[in-house]
Amino acid sequence: MPNDLHPETRAIHVDVPDLGGARPLNTPLYQTANFGYDNPEELAEAINRPESFAYLRNSNPTVRALEDAISSLEGAAASLAAASGMGSIHTVLHTLLGSGDHVIVQKHLYGGTFALLKDLAARYGVEVTYVGGQDPAEVADALRPSTKVLYLETLSNPTAQVTDLPAFFAAGKAAGLTCVVDNTFASPLGCRPLSMGADVVIHSSTKYLSGHCDVLGGIASFTDADLHRQVWSRSLETGTIADPFAAWLTLRGLATLGLRMRRHHENADGLARFLSQHPGVDKVHWPGLPDHPAHALAQRLMPNGYGGVLAIDVAGGREETLEFTRRLRLVDRAVSLGGFKTLVQQPSATSHRSMDAEGLRAIGITEGTVRIAVGLEHLEDLKADFAQALG
Repeated sequence: MPNDLHPETRAIHVDVPDLGGARPLNTPLYQTANFGYDNPEELAEAINRPESFAYLRNSNPTVRALEDAISSLEGAAASLAAASGMGSIHTVLHTLLGSGDHVIVQKHLYGGTFALLKDLAARYGVEVTYVGGQDPAEVADALRPSTKVLYLETLSNPTAQVTDLPAFFAAGKAAGLTCVVDNTFASPLGCRPLSMGADVVIHSSTKYLSGHCDVLGGIASFTDADLHRQVWSRSLETGTIADPFAAWLTLRGLATLGLRMRRHHENADGLARFLSQHPGVDKVHWPGLPDHPAHALAQRLMPNGYGGVLAIDVAGGREETLEFTRRLRLVDRAVSLGGFKTLVQQPSATSHRSMDAEGLRAIGITEGTVRIAVGLEHLEDLKADFAQALG
């Protein structure tokens, strides 16, 4: 594929097998768990190579097509698909961190990642330091001789906080750290962290990459092929490899990623501006608002838009928030994001339930905080539903 194509075009023109002059226009579904060889020596060699096919836990042609497509979008040397976003995060962090190691993490963090780090600390003695994510000098202040990893999110879950990725990556590189970033909320069309200095970019492909609320998957992309092989070797032990059908469904969704991301962003921006003027809302967490403290930074890092997730703090308290979510008619009460339907959830009771009250307050989550994963509906219909629900 030519290197000068736009990302929207790359997402559509995924490499497919050549069948002796006839090319399928879509990537075939190789629903097979193992591969036969005429020569036993070839099988023995293939089983030890991430680029070969021998057993599904090693790789699969449909899964490989997805990995190559994301590598193209992210500008990566190689990618590794997993059965879930947490599978990708788990495999990467378990590869990079061992007993007694230290990791620096932004405190505005997905609850599942927080729970994994908590388990690493309890089970293996991995030390974790949380930083605000606003000043790259925090990295130098938090450094220890045992520090190995800097872990960030492009847009934090759920309050869409924005971290100055190039500055933090530069600080991490200066200290010899491996820089990992969860880019799920932005998608590869919104931000390409590898070009800013990241070593590893992770996506929950359940979300925007697939886009249809019918896939569970994750993927990690690497600047370094050797690191990719290390994480691939770890995935053989943990068994986190993606299912071929899930990979095929993700490739199907990837073709419309450009169109969907534009609509997600437009709807989220319009809804955020509407809700920021509503008396039933105390605060809107959305970097597209001109008065957001990270608005200028978000424009610089994500010139194509900020995805489709925002959060609001409902006026009142817990009961008012519950009543608001109950009254929504068009919008569903459900976890996850990135699909065609708009969804709402209370992070304190769902995605961040593993955090205590003090930890939630530290990252700006209250019982009145509602995360809104904005879908592809008509904006005016969404505004009308939120208006009636807020009363």
